[in-house]
Amino acid sequence: MISKSYNNVIISRSALKMNYRAMKDKVGDNCDLMAMIKADAYGHGAVETARALLDMGCKCFGVGEVREAVLLRDAGVEEEIFIMLGFEPELTSLIFDYNLTPVVFDTHTIQILAKEAEERGVDVHCHVKVDTGMNRLGFEINEIQDVVALFDQLAGVQLKGLLSHFAEADVPESESSLHAIEIFSTLCSDLRKNYKITCHLANSGGVLNFPEALFDMGRAGISLYGYHPAGNSSDQQCEGLALTPAMSCTTKVIQLKRVEAGSGVSYGHTYRSQKEEILAVLPVGYEDGFSRRLSNKGEVLIRGKRAPVRGRICMNLCMVDISHIDGVKVGDEVVLLGSQGSECITADEIAEKAETISHEILCMFGHSNNKIYID
Repeated sequence: MISKSYNNVIISRSALKMNYRAMKDKVGDNCDLMAMIKADAYGHGAVETARALLDMGCKCFGVGEVREAVLLRDAGVEEEIFIMLGFEPELTSLIFDYNLTPVVFDTHTIQILAKEAEERGVDVHCHVKVDTGMNRLGFEINEIQDVVALFDQLAGVQLKGLLSHFAEADVPESESSLHAIEIFSTLCSDLRKNYKITCHLANSGGVLNFPEALFDMGRAGISLYGYHPAGNSSDQQCEGLALTPAMSCTTKVIQLKRVEAGSGVSYGHTYRSQKEEILAVLPVGYEDGFSRRLSNKGEVLIRGKRAPVRGRICMNLCMVDISHIDGVKVGDEVVLLGSQGSECITADEIAEKAETISHEILCMFGHSNNKIYID
């Protein structure tokens, strides 16, 4: 397979490791830290990210679907893997074959796990998700008593954990977060009277902003990849915690064009040059993760200087203005995400211009381009 490409995503293993260490220090020695590597580790590559974090002593990973967990197991990852989004009934056998930890949020899933466990003569450890105000996945608070009773009735399924998810953990002192902590704490205390369970609520924002929400385990997501969940409203510092972006993305100049004043550029001629300009054509577009929402708004780095996007971003091409940059030639490296010289473009900056969040920017770049891992 040919791996050489105009467009490359460069992942720093050392940055991943530093971020994990920073978050592990934040939760402390008496609390575990789950590494969330769903969505192909937010575009960073789940297998390589897991391997880097295993070097740091990570013992627990979280993914969305069974297929992600199977990929990790086949790559030799032996530590505990949580399936956060449930699974199709026909995939039930894989939970057992690959020794996975299911997160359950409906009674039907508990029942089919119990049936499979009974047929195999084994037990499966489950973590129950409760909705504490996110209004997403999870049992309602008033359903938990019946759920616990169901575990007691069925052989083969064991209640080993309780979890929930914050809606506003990136906002310090948010009322909804404080309310969720209160509800979750009460549930954990009640269940621990009869069960030995692991309780976990804090995502990256929870770890950073709500130490009282750590319970037994934190779940680090965006912070592992070098970004604060609050985005540009934070300087990526939280009580002395520094995070290091692990991903950069580069392309190359493939053609130079000199256009006259008044010339339209790209589809729809949404940009017209105000004067004679020199444009660099780049082989990157929305198919490569460079969002169309950055049309006439985004910037890239060439020879250490910022070059603005001109016109609409195409599927695999875009144009940038290099009139103010001396010496640009075909083949020059272009930085879409990351540093060049003294300039830096972060996922937070791109996200602000694209009206989204850093998570989406990282996923888009990482899912679409050739990955290169460095130490």
